[in-house]
Amino acid sequence: MFNSVVYQDRRNKLRALLKSGIVIFLGNNESPMSYPANTYRYRQDSNFLYYFGLSMPGLAGIIDIDNGKDVIFGNDVDIDDIIWMGPQPSIKELGQKVAVNETYPFAMLSDIITDATKRKRTIHFLPPYRAENKLILEKLLVIPAASLNDKASVELIKAVVAMRSIKDEYEIKHLDEIQNVGYKMHTTFMKMAREGIYEREIAGFIEGIALSNGGTVSFPVILSKHGETLHNHYHGNKLTKGNLVICDAGFESEMGYATDNTRVAAVGGKFSQQQKEIYQIVLDTNNAAIEAIKPGIEYREIHNLAATIVAEGLKNLELMKGDTKEAVAAGAHALFFPHGLGHMMGLDVHDMEDLGENFVGYDNKLKRSEQFGTAYLRLARKLQTGFVLTVEPGIYFIPALIDKWQEERINSNFINFDKVNQYRNFGGIRLEDDIIVTETGNRILGNKRIPITINEVEKTVQAK
Repeated sequence: MFNSVVYQDRRNKLRALLKSGIVIFLGNNESPMSYPANTYRYRQDSNFLYYFGLSMPGLAGIIDIDNGKDVIFGNDVDIDDIIWMGPQPSIKELGQKVAVNETYPFAMLSDIITDATKRKRTIHFLPPYRAENKLILEKLLVIPAASLNDKASVELIKAVVAMRSIKDEYEIKHLDEIQNVGYKMHTTFMKMAREGIYEREIAGFIEGIALSNGGTVSFPVILSKHGETLHNHYHGNKLTKGNLVICDAGFESEMGYATDNTRVAAVGGKFSQQQKEIYQIVLDTNNAAIEAIKPGIEYREIHNLAATIVAEGLKNLELMKGDTKEAVAAGAHALFFPHGLGHMMGLDVHDMEDLGENFVGYDNKLKRSEQFGTAYLRLARKLQTGFVLTVEPGIYFIPALIDKWQEERINSNFINFDKVNQYRNFGGIRLEDDIIVTETGNRILGNKRIPITINEVEKTVQAK
């Protein structure tokens, strides 16, 4: 946890942004995996963590804007709990850790909300994403669960996004520190990329690194020799020499902050000439995109820059043809690069996505594209100092997509399908770094960049 003053300052800032009413934040409860006592790994709600800092089930928080007070609701443990869990701090003691002096049993939350409703006070809440919290809110607010997202406070959503988008000095320091674990995860992956090993062996090992550092993976590990499948969670393939293997993985700290990096290695430690050519285009795109990041520029512009570099590189390999700008405008590059360049990152690996991607990555002036590929761009709006985001261009050869475009003659003026079909079994390459936007530009998070050049990756794979 950060110092208690950090959480107090955050609540006060939110209070100033909203001006009136009460704000309710529900913490997450445990979710059964196969029977009630056998639960999934516990993960606290990120917004509750941001404003109240406590990572345990059975809590709720209220920020009373009109009366200038904060309250935590939760139940102290009894002797039965102590037998199984050991001694636990009281709710009052927990509240003091985050500068909240007023605490009540959880059941009193209903009384507070009922009173606020009778007084016709504004009750702000965020769109719930867990079924159990939907049921709690349904009962508290007398709003059908199916209507809760529509009734959520847009004013609160915008205020939370405005605050969480700008990382403070404590968050940036923590994100820099935990990148060291991400570095170890990815260099370990490279060293394990050997002939005869199964993908699951590497995936399990790097997840173990996350666990051994007091946290967990920030999302299910993507590790596969079939990198053309963007989110490939199948780990049952046996690696053979020359396979390209993609590893998209991150560390989540015990405070809930995330890393998210992607690297690609060739099994055995040597890229083929064809692999080098595609890899270098992706690397050049990654580097150019990072170099262009600075406050005041729309991330959509950076995405378009990346698309242009990808298209020009593929044109040099005769996989694309025609005018590069016209090809990008038509979306022809999306046959190979069918996703957005990156997303916000912080307490969530896709930061604040539960609040609505259009609130986080777009604004009132900037609307999402409907064009294939660009429509998947999660972050498009103007960058500000303190934003933490990912840069992750890629080139993929997806047989089903190639077949569809060829059959329907989609962008045939810009695609050399005869040449593309020679790459059908290539797979995919994606390279991803985590960036903090600074006052003058940006920098990559962490003490050192995870090996990324062809030479660096080959040396790391070959190292014992």
